[in-house]
Amino acid sequence: MAPTTHPHTGPARVFFAGGGTGGHLYPGLAIARAMVRLAPSVQPHFIGARRGIEKEVLPGAGFPFTLLDLHPLYRQRPWDNWKTLAGAFSAWRAIAALARTQRPRAVIGTGGYAAGVALAWGRANDVPTMLHEPDSHPGLTTRVFAKGAHSLFLGFPEAADRLTVGARTRVHSVGCPIEPPPVPRRSRTDARAAWGLPADAFVVLVTGGSQGARALNDAVAAWVAGGLPDQVALIWATGRGQAAAYLDREAPMVRVRPYLSPIADAYAAADVAITRAGAMSIAEQCAWGIPAVLVPLPTAAQDHQTHNARATAAAGAAVHLPQAELSATRLDQIVRAMQRDPAQQARMRAAAELRAHPGAADAIARSILGAIGAL
Repeated sequence: MAPTTHPHTGPARVFFAGGGTGGHLYPGLAIARAMVRLAPSVQPHFIGARRGIEKEVLPGAGFPFTLLDLHPLYRQRPWDNWKTLAGAFSAWRAIAALARTQRPRAVIGTGGYAAGVALAWGRANDVPTMLHEPDSHPGLTTRVFAKGAHSLFLGFPEAADRLTVGARTRVHSVGCPIEPPPVPRRSRTDARAAWGLPADAFVVLVTGGSQGARALNDAVAAWVAGGLPDQVALIWATGRGQAAAYLDREAPMVRVRPYLSPIADAYAAADVAITRAGAMSIAEQCAWGIPAVLVPLPTAAQDHQTHNARATAAAGAAVHLPQAELSATRLDQIVRAMQRDPAQQARMRAAAELRAHPGAADAIARSILGAIGAL
């Protein structure tokens, strides 16, 4: 749907709808911040679910927000879908009331069950809808609303092959909006010194996100107990909830932290990253040019992390390691092979950099602002 052509006056309100998980919320926040930086008159308003991560993140994010009684589709417990329907009806009324005070110029959906009702309201009320899809395998919300969208912003170019879009939908393969590496970057030597690690070490970064990944932590713990290869150093973020079980693994070549925030110094020090295969993590690793060993979360919705890992590995930027094959022995084999093959490291770094979009947030923000006449 094309935006209305009559001139706009006054502040430009934009609804951002999405959440449930950080992968659906943080891209929206990055885009909103870029929009406000480029056009201070823009007024983002976030719409999310009371039961999602947004209830913890949005109060400190600096934007007005509304949390609604939204629910996912209960595929395994279909008898609970009455909650989804009831929540959708009440959310529709709340969104309509919110829009009466100041009609939004666009509804931006960033995925997840929290986005669907707001996008449907926008479509029904002739408000342009725009979507950001972070994953290589598009989620249900994106698949449902792609055809009538004004703009579609893709984190993975492979997602385009799995979507049916309208003749007037503008499709942009721009990557995921992340915090880009600083310019200039901290040198690898300085970053390693900050961690108390040797400049000539082969540094492995392990992180399972803010909550951690138990399977990854257990495999790494066994790897450390068995002895790391010579000159291999580890920066290991266990996740806040799991830190107590692993903090005693600190050693001369092992740094253990509950969480890395900011993570820039860890990226600057790393030769390789071992992580889950969330879209935002992969986008950050590509922006930093870091080869990755990707261990997808097997229970992720529609197995989207496996699709992300396969796409990144096919591009030459990662090794795809299914969780069923994850072990201390396998990690040791992969890291040793990479450590002794600088040419492979260089190829993987180059492949990662080819997929990098460090300016994605600004690119998406400029496109949206241009579409709504706010730039």
